[in-house]
Amino acid sequence: METNPNSSTAHRRRLFEGMTHAVAANGYSACTIADIVREAAVSRRTFYEHFETKADCLIALYESASHNALRELRSSIDPQRGWESQLESAMVSYLHSLSTNPKLLRTLFIDILGLGTPGLAARRRVNHEIADFVLEVINPTHDQAIMTPTMAMAVVGGINELVLQLIEQDRIEDIQSIITTTSALIRAVVGVKAADY
Repeated sequence: METNPNSSTAHRRRLFEGMTHAVAANGYSACTIADIVREAAVSRRTFYEHFETKADCLIALYESASHNALRELRSSIDPQRGWESQLESAMVSYLHSLSTNPKLLRTLFIDILGLGTPGLAARRRVNHEIADFVLEVINPTHDQAIMTPTMAMAVVGGINELVLQLIEQDRIEDIQSIITTTSALIRAVVGVKAADY
């Protein structure tokens, strides 16, 4: 029996929404698959057609939402402008996309860490993708690199910590306030030559 790919995509999206609401209501550790499917308005069977465990569902949600945010970053880039202007526009777009769903933001930044090694591995993969994006924007060609991969990862880690601090302080609505700090951080890091390390 063939499954409808559109139906499968819709079910997956509903399961992601169900996971977000269930975790927001109960916390990840207390959240059950029954909670997720109830919030998603799908059957338990549908859940198991997509995921083996609730941890698998959370990791898939994390990666999907992160890739959506990365697409926002890429779509905000104008190669005709300097890298500083490009990155500032990208950060405005990225931080705005994060702030539009506070429940999802808390799930992605806090609950993913409760998964231990698999959650950290997913976070690391996404951070690498964002760091690679930063490198693409700042380093126009391979022979003109002004930022190293390690420096880019340090910037991504710093931005994540600023966002996490706002989440912990229940100040998600102030997320745009870290744009100035983020821009200053990137300029400061780029201003330090790799040879100075």
